[in-house]
Amino acid sequence: MTEIVLMSDPKVAAVPVQECGEPLVDVHRGGLLLVDERKRSDSAGAFAHLREGVLDRLLTAQGQLPSGLRLLFVEGYRPPSLQRRYFEGYAAQLRAEHPDWADGQLRSAASRYVSPPEIAPHSAGAAVDLTLADDEGRELDMGTRMNASPEESAGACYTQADNISAEARSHRDILGTALTAAGLVNYPTEWWHWSYGDRYWALKEGAAAALYGPRNSTDRRHQNSLPGKG
Repeated sequence: MTEIVLMSDPKVAAVPVQECGEPLVDVHRGGLLLVDERKRSDSAGAFAHLREGVLDRLLTAQGQLPSGLRLLFVEGYRPPSLQRRYFEGYAAQLRAEHPDWADGQLRSAASRYVSPPEIAPHSAGAAVDLTLADDEGRELDMGTRMNASPEESAGACYTQADNISAEARSHRDILGTALTAAGLVNYPTEWWHWSYGDRYWALKEGAAAALYGPRNSTDRRHQNSLPGKG
């Protein structure tokens, strides 16, 4: 397997951000994407937002899928406070299971599953968690449930894991081909996580800088794009 660069790697944090100011938009717009509501209670509806350029690329990718398949959007924008809660919660779980781990080892292991808050693509509105569904909205077999941790899935959550069925591998390949062609990059420890314009994308694509930095849901420039803001 190709060496995986984790979100905790200093190379990711070292990528500069040249914020382009692109707005966060509601992915329900136009009714073109299937939107799962499982994350609504966590983020009060903020989950259903992305930078406009990311949403445009998702729609391009959906148009390249085989007949009868659609993208199923699960989570996009994640407020920084929620990202921190996710990261610290998972790190605490790992610390309880591995009390001998040093802080650096703990941070690295946690970043396989939740990005460190200060560089998280979700908090920039640049990342999306998604899967494939049929025309009836039924999720396809992708080898693990979405958001399966490396521990519970025995590593099957890794995009190129070899301990999944041939059918699941085919579905992951279909998803990856469409999203890659549309310009998104995958985080290799999570088959469902794809992004565009963030630091991780810039590092993988060799871009000079990221296009999108973290966004606070109270940012006045985006009040018309987020739930409850007019």
